[in-house]
Amino acid sequence: MANQVAPTKNNLMAAKKSLKLARMGYDLLGRKKNILVREIMDRMQEASGIQEKVEQAYAEAYEALQKAHLFMGACMDYARSVPLDDSMQLVVHSVMGVELPVITMDEEQKTDLYYGIGDTSSQLDDAYLAFDRVKRLTVRLAEIESNVLRLAEAISKTQKRTNALNNIMIPRLSENIKFISDALDEKDREDFSRLKVIKSSKEEQ
Repeated sequence: MANQVAPTKNNLMAAKKSLKLARMGYDLLGRKKNILVREIMDRMQEASGIQEKVEQAYAEAYEALQKAHLFMGACMDYARSVPLDDSMQLVVHSVMGVELPVITMDEEQKTDLYYGIGDTSSQLDDAYLAFDRVKRLTVRLAEIESNVLRLAEAISKTQKRTNALNNIMIPRLSENIKFISDALDEKDREDFSRLKVIKSSKEEQ
């Protein structure tokens, strides 16, 4: 509280410096929030578009798999011949101090590497390609959704800090500055009055 601050010139200078820094921090946090909001809006828009593509890709993939089953019977053995995809790599991209994951993976698609073409059909190839597309879209969607969650959390924290500066810290420092300034002005007036009395007393003597 302001009445707990000793009304000294050093404290006044320190309070003014702190207020200047607090206002600078408030402006910087406001800019940070605006940038993060733009980032999250872009990603949410992209996520919406990819979500529709994922749903469509899943439908097309299961339809292709059903066709492969009709032409070839059970495809489980062929599915087991496809190894796990270990090409995914995770790197981190920083936006205003917020670490956002970026997932990369090989772009190459191979349909004749893991199973022979002699006893398979084009329907199996279509199913493989369809599920490969599902995989890539799902990876991209997971990346974007993770980014959105992290950005939302960062925006919430930034807003809390902004509110704390605007509603608590800056008013408190302003109050302290007014309290110290008023106290110092009062002290100057008292000193001036005291000097006048002393001067008058000397003149009368």
